Amino acid sequence: MRNITASIATLLLFAGVASQGLAQGSGARNADRTASAEAFKKIAEVLRHPRCQNCHTVTEFPRQGDDRHRHHQMVVRGPSGRGTSAMLCSNCHQEKNSPDGLIPGAHNWHLAPLSMAWEQHKTDKALCESLKDRSLNGDKNVAALVHHMHTDPLVLWAWEPGTRKPPHISKEEFQALLKRWEKTGGACPTN
Repeated sequence: MRNITASIATLLLFAGVASQGLAQGSGARNADRTASAEAFKKIAEVLRHPRCQNCHTVTEFPRQGDDRHRHHQMVVRGPSGRGTSAMLCSNCHQEKNSPDGLIPGAHNWHLAPLSMAWEQHKTDKALCESLKDRSLNGDKNVAALVHHMHTDPLVLWAWEPGTRKPPHISKEEFQALLKRWEKTGGACPTN
């Protein structure tokens, strides 16, 4: 009888420890989810900056300037987002900014595909969900998105925009936020 009682007590003890561990694990996951969503809210501030929005547009033309007006010279998207044969983006946008800083440049200058347009998303949740939607983003998981935003010359150009204003969050802070967002699960805000 004593052995049965001891066995039951041991089982109850292990069950209590296990349930406490599950509760703590759940709490850690909730904390990570919260930290992840908070990191994305700061990331969204950059993604909504004109340096990003001007090319991640729903229009058939690029936008320019902090007021996001239609690109001068009546430039249009074209079939591949690189302009039309008579007026390719690369005709003016070279590998780097023009010496006077007026014509921006970076490797492979082009508009984001329409599936990657962001300007229509009014909430952080909608922006995050669209960004993570692999059917829209070129089949990138969160790690691939973070890598893209750390290395793509067009993304990095936002912090060297010639005569234009860069995002108010530094490139280093933005990249740290991206890493935090990934490390904590790439969660989206709830609104």
